[in-house]
Amino acid sequence: MTHTTSRQIAEHIESLYGRPRAELEAHADSTTHPNMLSALLAANSAIEFAETDINFQLQRLRKLVDPEREVGRHDAGHIFDCARRIGEAVAVRDTQARHISAVLQSLHRTPVLETTPAAPVPPPIPAAAPPSRAR
Repeated sequence: MTHTTSRQIAEHIESLYGRPRAELEAHADSTTHPNMLSALLAANSAIEFAETDINFQLQRLRKLVDPEREVGRHDAGHIFDCARRIGEAVAVRDTQARHISAVLQSLHRTPVLETTPAAPVPPPIPAAAPPSRAR
């Protein structure tokens, strides 16, 4: 199963900042104070982790309920645990995705302003020469 939610959000972050994710993560890691980029990347990492957990628990659940396998008395607890963990991971993914999407929609990339050449500064006005004395 692909991680479509986290991938879409990562692409939006890359588009917003105009850099590949690896560069953005390196920049965020080099900054000592919290900032919007760090928060966006951390939220996206939480979504990726939730998606990975969903995939893992789904595979585990499929093995436990495989038609070729006999389900024993102790398996019921494991099946229930997998289903619970899947539900929790889906809730985390959906909540994080909803919040990060709202933040990303409120942000936009500003166009780079072209600098216009400054108006030429007129040369300084020479000081008036002192009046000459007539004799």
